[in-house]
Amino acid sequence: MNFELNEEQQQIKYSIREFAESEIRPHVLEWDETQHFPEELRPKLAELGLLGVIFPEEYGGAGMGYVEYATIIEELGRVCGAVGLSVAAHNSLCSNHIYTFGSEEQKQKYLVPLAQGESFGAWGLTESQAGSDASGTRTTAIRSNGGWKVNGSKNFITHAIACQTLVAVAVTDKEKGSHGISAFIFDKSMEGFRSDKKENKVGMRASESASVVFEDCYVPDENRLGSEGEGFLQAMKVLDGGRISIAALSVGVAQGAYEAAVKYAKERQQFGRPISEFQAIQFKLADMATQIECSRLLTLQAAALKDAGKPVTQKSAMAKLYASETAVRVSEESVQI
Repeated sequence: MNFELNEEQQQIKYSIREFAESEIRPHVLEWDETQHFPEELRPKLAELGLLGVIFPEEYGGAGMGYVEYATIIEELGRVCGAVGLSVAAHNSLCSNHIYTFGSEEQKQKYLVPLAQGESFGAWGLTESQAGSDASGTRTTAIRSNGGWKVNGSKNFITHAIACQTLVAVAVTDKEKGSHGISAFIFDKSMEGFRSDKKENKVGMRASESASVVFEDCYVPDENRLGSEGEGFLQAMKVLDGGRISIAALSVGVAQGAYEAAVKYAKERQQFGRPISEFQAIQFKLADMATQIECSRLLTLQAAALKDAGKPVTQKSAMAKLYASETAVRVSEESVQI
């Protein structure tokens, strides 16, 4: 068993770190305070292949695997969780749903521009009564004129305002429960599709979270992803990969907080010496470093399994659970330090 990144993966890690330090860190505080979504960063992300990390070059992607992807998201999250979240949502959710379940025509029309970074993608699953229980979706799609007329709304959607392409699920047969939910590709130019309330969040403020509303929005049948009634199962499979990216994001947030705490502990003087020399602080830092490394190994294990084509539902959930809780614990302890 090899727990080390290979030479190419190490180069990717350091190149993204350099990019994040030079292009993102100088603006982090401003973006957060003003809740500015850094659209101006998109061409730079696209140039590095970060908006199509996990997709083959034939679809405009960078052709990397999930280990590289997790490494990239961690490095972005280390400097700015909001940017890391945007890149993760764009790759793992909207784009990956189209890549995994879309037809060749749908991939050429929608995935290629997404992977090339011509626009941001959004993914609509959460509603006021449906999120963890995705089968509780209330948005409806009714057959109309060779297509579908969609009505409903989605909440807390990343890139709801900035996106050009949205993948969302809707109920197409209420009698079939979760097997009566289908997935559709929406274009921002479609009549009856609009962005709505932008949330005023406590954190990740540079990554927009807003609502989308469908009011008699007509979607042609050619924009349905897969067969009718497959939407719920598709979403569950998409989330398996999405959890890996959020675990990686959490590792990055924790790593960034830890490094800030170490730096401060070496500078802060009390009783004539840096507080990093006091055992109480050393115990905190040791526990934080251990938890971060455990989170990283869980995340890379899930990523490696995904690259190997093996089931990742359990491992990705474990990684997301432990890493996200670690991000909270490490951040709290860093504030104490």
